[in-house]
Amino acid sequence: MSETYTLGARSFRSRLLIGSGKYVSFEQNLACGEASGAEIVTLALRRTNFDAPKGQGLLDFLSPDRFTLLPNTAGCFTAEDAITTARMGRELLGTDLIKLEVIGDERTLFPDVAATLEAARVLVDEGFTVLPYVTDDPVACQKLAALGCAAVMPLAAPIGSGLGIRNPANLRIILETVEVPVIVDAGVGTASDAAVAMELGCTAVLMNTGIAAAKDPVKMARAMKLAVEAGRLAYESGRMPRRLYASASSPLDGLASF
Repeated sequence: MSETYTLGARSFRSRLLIGSGKYVSFEQNLACGEASGAEIVTLALRRTNFDAPKGQGLLDFLSPDRFTLLPNTAGCFTAEDAITTARMGRELLGTDLIKLEVIGDERTLFPDVAATLEAARVLVDEGFTVLPYVTDDPVACQKLAALGCAAVMPLAAPIGSGLGIRNPANLRIILETVEVPVIVDAGVGTASDAAVAMELGCTAVLMNTGIAAAKDPVKMARAMKLAVEAGRLAYESGRMPRRLYASASSPLDGLASF
């Protein structure tokens, strides 16, 4: 697909973003990144060993020369911790991009919306390109967009659940009421989930477990790439109206009589 979208000052073509956790090796993570066609890979700042020996660290495989690295604040439970972690990421990676995560519940990993808003306000003021992980709450997404976030990233279902899109109605409202990109983040389990998100009109999809936990992650990465592309094309094409009753594929007028 030739159409691009923007996050802050950057333009991207691939509408599939992937993560860097739960893979059996960095080599597998790289292979999945290549199979997915992803341009953006997110990494958890608190779980990445930046002091690994040369050739043995994540960044030796997912090189900034090949991918746009999107640091995230996974593992942060307060706005203060998330802000500090984001600043660390900017210093270590030389990027203003940050995927903002402030977790409110350790069991479900649902975000703390109030703390996310608090952290987003500070980080936007400091010049970060903020991409906040948030619940599929239209009001929260509107507030984050109004603060100046470059996108909103509502969950489709709990992180790592693979349940797919649980509330498409909320996503539709979000899409209608915010003007920044909407990136579905969390809950995508298989290709059809990704296609549905794109058919709704979402800008992109970010996934990690849906690929990493598949029996064949590289094949699933390829499947997700195709699903995202198909879903986007279907959205742009405009689906036929739904009908309660049958409508013949061929016109009935002018049929030959015998």
